[in-house]
Amino acid sequence: MFDKDKLKKIEEEKRKWEGVYKTCKATNRRCITVSGEEVNPLYSPADIANIDFSKDIAFPGEFPYTRGIRTNMYRGRLWTMRQFSGMGTPRQTNERYHFLLQRGQTGLSVAFDLPTLMGYDSDHPRSLGEVGVCGVAVDSLKDMEIIFDGISLDKISTSMTINAPASILFAMYIAVGEKQGISSEKLTGTIQNDILKEYIAQKEWIFPPLPHMRLITDVMAFSSRHVPKWNTISISGYHIREAGATAVQELAFTLADGFAYVEAGIKAGLDVDDFAPRLSFFFNSHLDFFEEIAKYRAARRIWARHMRERYKAKKEESWLLRFHTQTAGCSLTAQQPENNIARTAFEALAAVLGGTQSLHTNSMDESWALPSEKAVQIALRTQQLIAFETGVANTIDPLAGSYYVESLTNKMEEEAEKYFAEIERRGGVLKGIEEGYFQREIAEAAYRYQKEIESKDRIVVGINDFLIQDEKIEIPILKVDPEVEKKQVQAIKKVKTERDNDKVKRSLENLKKVVQGTDNTMPAILECVRCYATEGEIVEVMKSVFGEYVEPPLI
Repeated sequence: MFDKDKLKKIEEEKRKWEGVYKTCKATNRRCITVSGEEVNPLYSPADIANIDFSKDIAFPGEFPYTRGIRTNMYRGRLWTMRQFSGMGTPRQTNERYHFLLQRGQTGLSVAFDLPTLMGYDSDHPRSLGEVGVCGVAVDSLKDMEIIFDGISLDKISTSMTINAPASILFAMYIAVGEKQGISSEKLTGTIQNDILKEYIAQKEWIFPPLPHMRLITDVMAFSSRHVPKWNTISISGYHIREAGATAVQELAFTLADGFAYVEAGIKAGLDVDDFAPRLSFFFNSHLDFFEEIAKYRAARRIWARHMRERYKAKKEESWLLRFHTQTAGCSLTAQQPENNIARTAFEALAAVLGGTQSLHTNSMDESWALPSEKAVQIALRTQQLIAFETGVANTIDPLAGSYYVESLTNKMEEEAEKYFAEIERRGGVLKGIEEGYFQREIAEAAYRYQKEIESKDRIVVGINDFLIQDEKIEIPILKVDPEVEKKQVQAIKKVKTERDNDKVKRSLENLKKVVQGTDNTMPAILECVRCYATEGEIVEVMKSVFGEYVEPPLI
């Protein structure tokens, strides 16, 4: 990018500057990224001398998409503003959705309670005390109908954060569309459906890895034919990061999972260009502002190159890394919770400058409970302020060409490629999970981060510095009424009484035959859902064939 003679002169001038810099008073604070990388006091053209603009940066909408996947980016369309929400009963969640849509939210994002995430109905003994607490309880199609009451599914995009029983909840969503008179071809949205990161980080699985991978490729194949606008997997680095991973680990492990899904789809007999365009990603946005921006830019470049060169995808859509971002829940503090508003704003701004397609901003009270209406409105307004008042959406990839950002983008890519080589050396993602490789890497990173806080090498405002003695927290906290569980149990009993139980029995018997064979499971799951078989009943049938996964002890 630079003339050699000019570059040599710049390097000489920089050495002179460094001589003066060394005589200046410097802080004792360690200047490192969240990933632990040392940050130089100054960056210059010398740090990006080896960059080829056309090959490594290029223009927005052009390979390798470092600057964004669309030519016009936010000049054409702003990112989708989503607030991850759901609590209590389906009716309460429906009310929250209408509240958010009325205030300018442009997409929905469903949070399910723990029993739903684990495949248990609300009346199961293991669900006791957890129904509706950390998300909405969904037991049958009836619950999904209530959640989206008055919300036309052909006019809204919906993201559903669910993994182990993802195909069941996806089938319910399709069935709600049918009841609204909307064909599956018109549905838009995303199902997370990322089981690999569950084994790596979040630990919400049901079946062993191979059956889960079959369910995922079944969704990919079914959607390519019947729900073509739907993102079949949201390959999630968010939970990997929340478990303690560095930005580099989040980048590398997430993309490695993505490559594993591509390979599984190809192995299942699918053409890569039939399913790859509907793969999407879900990243965390933490507080190291520039590292996060570099992470997103590197992610697009890595994915594009691997998809075109390694997996021989021919469609441009298969090369595009489209991603949703959520601000870092793990960065929020219970102490001085109003500080979380500022933290979230910085993280959201990094996601926007990094070119996200969709964004969720955390609420200031989420380290205490599910967000109150006031807190969630502030979080949504944060996105709107970034979009309409800061000017950052006026020009595309405004940080391109920054010596620091471009150098850091390169560094992130180099470190990620090292991880890919190590994962391949160990036999791939599934083998790495079995051996505990990913789990150990994340645990060690989390330990280092905690030690940095304890030693004050890393300052967290309100935690290890700038404390308020005898602090009194005075923010409204949303509490889920214990009556929610009683109402939900009553609701599931009513569904079981009013439905055609003979039809349910036949549909479950058919599902078992399909699961025992090799046919795509989605049509059979849809049949069960349409006659109001519950999530728990469907999961139990699958368990009888697939078994349940128990994580081996890791040393």
